[in-house]
Amino acid sequence: MMTMGLFRNATDTRDFAAGDTIFAEGDEGHQMFVVRNGEVEIIVKGNVVATLGEGEIFGEMALIDARPRSAGARAKSSCTLVPVDEKRFTFLIQQTPQFGLHVLRVLADRLRRADERVERGHEKLEWGSSLRMGEEV
Repeated sequence: MMTMGLFRNATDTRDFAAGDTIFAEGDEGHQMFVVRNGEVEIIVKGNVVATLGEGEIFGEMALIDARPRSAGARAKSSCTLVPVDEKRFTFLIQQTPQFGLHVLRVLADRLRRADERVERGHEKLEWGSSLRMGEEV
């Protein structure tokens, strides 16, 4: 899993207890996160739309478009996250193009899932990605 390889030795991690809010929908976002261990729930309009685990990323949209968070994130279990700010994100994309490609694949997968849900007429949009670094869409 490429994400874990890139962040395995990161020392700038953040730990959260189960139930802790990582960020809220509408917050300003200056970091994305990589789940090093544990599980994180993604919440849109009060509904859990995805549960993410080891190696998965979230919060990347705020780095890409500099707009408020479109979803909230809460620790489902105790977890350790690796924060990635814009400077680190840019460096990773420049030095590890596969990382940038992975972020694009995750976004594309989430968009396709949302489109499918809308086409089926479901109110609840699920955008969680089961992709982990190194997997193909």
